[in-house]
Amino acid sequence: MNNAVGNVTSFLIWSFILVALSFSSNAQVFNSKTDVSTRADYRSEKAPRYQYRVRFYPQLTFENSLWSLNGFAVTGDSFASSYNTFGADETHHFHFRRLYLRHQNEQGKTEIGVIPTYKGRVSSTGLSKDGWITGVRQVYQRSPDTQIEWVIGELNDAGDPDFWEGGKNLNYGEFELSSRFNAITGFELGLEHMLSNNFARGEITHKLSDAHLVSFELINRLDNHRSKVVLSLAGETHLLEENIEYFAYYSYTSDGFGERAELTEDFVDYGHAVTLEIEGQFLPEWGLDWFSKLELNEGQQRFQLGLKFKL
Repeated sequence: MNNAVGNVTSFLIWSFILVALSFSSNAQVFNSKTDVSTRADYRSEKAPRYQYRVRFYPQLTFENSLWSLNGFAVTGDSFASSYNTFGADETHHFHFRRLYLRHQNEQGKTEIGVIPTYKGRVSSTGLSKDGWITGVRQVYQRSPDTQIEWVIGELNDAGDPDFWEGGKNLNYGEFELSSRFNAITGFELGLEHMLSNNFARGEITHKLSDAHLVSFELINRLDNHRSKVVLSLAGETHLLEENIEYFAYYSYTSDGFGERAELTEDFVDYGHAVTLEIEGQFLPEWGLDWFSKLELNEGQQRFQLGLKFKL
């Protein structure tokens, strides 16, 4: 029954996209963004890896500028993996992971198709920003500070990043409220159904200054009360006459939390972890940035150093 409903949903999604395109045939603008990264990845328990990533974001905007067709293609071989490894047996991964229609105005936005995993800012407990969900997202901008979001669709085939494979089963649902207590403190509250498990999620963010933000995030799996906790500090600082963006956080994920732990943006599976990420400009006139990441997780160490080029 669930498979049949999923097939009908998939048919309706793609039919809607094709019908909308037929009524919006006078496309005005085609835009695209591309970024290329290369990195050295050192892990205490594994041999060093030297990797590269290519991400491509095409967009076709229609005549009234309210509708757009958006795509996303990237290297990597799974939901939370977007890098290929130089010299590995399989180095040719490049998949079209998302294709969706978006309608956006002052009241919010609607996305339908194989959509991103996020509505805007990506949090540590959110799903990988290079992942995908087959379904529908609706974001309602109730006020300048308050958003309501719901998503319904499918999250499957995490090891097969091909947008044509989606839409078989309805197994993903999300409802989220984002708002503010005041000018410097905000919050998010959400409920999720994902891969047969149910979760409650909460986040509080507080501006320490215009350049620094502290956050506390908590996800609780409702059937066994396993949880994931993240305490983070993000911002921008000045070092050696350069602006440096940083993101430092402590996280803990309980054993038994489930597959959701492996699909998040921070890429930390289970246990205690401390992570520091920094990024700065290397050759700004060329659009070249550098980045580094240090991760300490349950006695294991991981260090990354790389360059990113935006086209």
